[in-house]
Amino acid sequence: MAWDEWEKLKAEARARSEQMRLNMLEPQPSGGGVAGDLKVNQQDLAAVGNSAFRLFEDLGKHGRAASASTQEAAKDLSTQEFELGAALSTVEKRWEKQLQTLLDACAHISNHMDFTQNAHAGDEYFIASTLSSIDTLEQGFDRGAKN
Repeated sequence: MAWDEWEKLKAEARARSEQMRLNMLEPQPSGGGVAGDLKVNQQDLAAVGNSAFRLFEDLGKHGRAASASTQEAAKDLSTQEFELGAALSTVEKRWEKQLQTLLDACAHISNHMDFTQNAHAGDEYFIASTLSSIDTLEQGFDRGAKN
């Protein structure tokens, strides 16, 4: 391999490496702020958590309103040897299962929003206390430098 050929290959490799980005994305145009910043609004978290909790309560109160009468109708129809009785019973059981799944999801969302609010409040306290201790330390260094 000639020296010129080697230099050409090195230049080509250098040009390719300048185009490559590892462990990061291209900068995205955004509506403001620094790309990658996470912003949590406590009021938004509280609103989502409260909505999930209200839905949980309302579903718990009203979601089973027809359960007793549906079971009774299914039993009566089955006693009279109508196949509709077994089908109605199946529908009621499936409704109960789906209702419980939805109740669990609402409870999970509500609890997660409460946890998230508390976690972020703890993070904010930790960050503020760390920064204030750094500021105190810097003031001590500044005073020591003046003496």
